[in-house]
Amino acid sequence: MANLATWGNELYTGKRSYPFIGKRKIWFLIAGILVLASIILPIAKGGFNLGIEFRGGSEFTISGVAHQDIAPGEQAVSQIAPDSHPSVTNIAANTMRIQTDKLSDEQTVQVAQALADAYGVNKSEVTSTFIGPSWGADVSRQALWGLVVFVVLVTLLMAAYFRTWKMSIAAIIGLFAVVVITIGIYSLSNFEVTPSTIIGFLTILSYSLYDTVVVFDKIRENTHHVFEQKKRTFAELVNLAINQTLVRSINTSVVAVLPVGSILFIGTFMLGAGTLQDLSLALFVGIIVGTLCTVFVQAPLYAAMRMNEPAIRKHDAQVLEQREVSA
Repeated sequence: MANLATWGNELYTGKRSYPFIGKRKIWFLIAGILVLASIILPIAKGGFNLGIEFRGGSEFTISGVAHQDIAPGEQAVSQIAPDSHPSVTNIAANTMRIQTDKLSDEQTVQVAQALADAYGVNKSEVTSTFIGPSWGADVSRQALWGLVVFVVLVTLLMAAYFRTWKMSIAAIIGLFAVVVITIGIYSLSNFEVTPSTIIGFLTILSYSLYDTVVVFDKIRENTHHVFEQKKRTFAELVNLAINQTLVRSINTSVVAVLPVGSILFIGTFMLGAGTLQDLSLALFVGIIVGTLCTVFVQAPLYAAMRMNEPAIRKHDAQVLEQREVSA
């Protein structure tokens, strides 16, 4: 604990420093490769593993079951409709949910009876519904509109708060990278894309923005009087701000990731609940990627956008010249 505190103090005072700005081209290259791979991967796989809300299908809910085994449900459906690709999950105590491709009316009746027999309940405990793909399309359309409104408001608010549009641009580019990389990793896992997934993607935008604002606020504080001092260049002041907020970013992300990781573990290995898996995986990956993007992409990108400004180049040249003379 003492070493961790010492490490944090050395980062804050500048005694210890990691070259986030100096090696920005490497970070940008890595981020670009990850973004490109995240775009290509779903295309190469033939699309995402869409949930029933997006592709349409039949859904059965069984209440009062004596056991929560998945196999009897899958076998019951496969006997009636072998090509229906059943997905069986335990969604609550003594309640099972079975989702399949679209079934005919006759198949629906037969599957309901087979499920009742498989789980030892009366047929009245089995309810069935058909979910059309238009519902998922509506959710996607509303999520897209929400994303557009979010990006516009964030751009305007950050430009007004930080009094520079370059921070807004750097933040938005970073958010784009966070979402695309998270979607790519999500696609790699082959988890179903459900409305919960969309909610998770929108939620990580807020978390990533929060972490970015914290770091950018420190950058603004450090660079506010950049021309009134000759000790550090603009890039060095930005790099100092990233190092000073590094411990806070790590602590915040760890505190956020631990409960989400617990939910992901429980949902995946204990409950098998699809909703928990979809939402928690999107949050788990998004929080980690969002923190990394703030440190390695957004803050260095802002520095890169301002380092070529004539006033800053002149100031940096003066600092380096004075440093050389002093040496």
